[in-house]
Amino acid sequence: MTTSTQESFLRAFHAASPAVTADAFGDARAADGRSSYEILCDRVAESGRVLDLGCGDGLLLELLARTEGRHVAGVDLSPEAVSLARRRPGLGGATVLEGRAQELPFADDSFDACVSHMALMLMGDVEQVITEVVRVLSPGATLACVIGGGAVGGEAYDLFLGLLRAAIKDAPAAQRVPALGDRRTRSREGLDSLLGPAGFTPVDWETVAIDLSGAPEQVWAALSGLYDVGPLDPRTVTSLRETFLARVEALAMPDGLVPCGMKVHVVTARLR
Repeated sequence: MTTSTQESFLRAFHAASPAVTADAFGDARAADGRSSYEILCDRVAESGRVLDLGCGDGLLLELLARTEGRHVAGVDLSPEAVSLARRRPGLGGATVLEGRAQELPFADDSFDACVSHMALMLMGDVEQVITEVVRVLSPGATLACVIGGGAVGGEAYDLFLGLLRAAIKDAPAAQRVPALGDRRTRSREGLDSLLGPAGFTPVDWETVAIDLSGAPEQVWAALSGLYDVGPLDPRTVTSLRETFLARVEALAMPDGLVPCGMKVHVVTARLR
């Protein structure tokens, strides 16, 4: 799958749903009470110039900008997401640009840190992405990323994935999401093989469970934001929703909330 095909799909998907990732993860929490966005913020707490790679609607940027005196910048492939980010009240002094990670619109040595939330794993031509990240970072800078790790197990996410796979199996090829990103960005070994030759230290790899539990409709809203749902025709999505909501009731806790969780991997490396 070519990078241009991947990017065309991502642009079209995020034109329709520019805030989809923040909507799903913004209120979700790890066991210590932090969101995955807040975990990334803590990984670059001492950095004064921070780039958000694949900044989406700007939620992470806004959290980063709360540190007084910090300069933050974001870049995203989606003009619709960039437009939302620029309208966030906490980002009046931020630089938020539409652009490709393979051709970053920033000067050399512009940042002390780069963060990326559920975005690096979607990017094609990843060696060029890393080359560009190295170019805009200063020596000693931190790279901190959140990448998806799948279902926790035995909860609503597993139910949803099973129903989704069945729907995709019956769908025509035109309604299937293209392969996105580079598989090496989804494992510790793969990232080391990419980042090490570029001058980074071995990655620090932490797996964190994120709680997405909520009312059935709330859980559906979070899970239905997965890329695989986007190309499906509306009738298939409606059927998927109705089946999920009917079957997820069996998982509901006494308070009516549905248990749902997923794992993310928090990856940190430092540029030598």
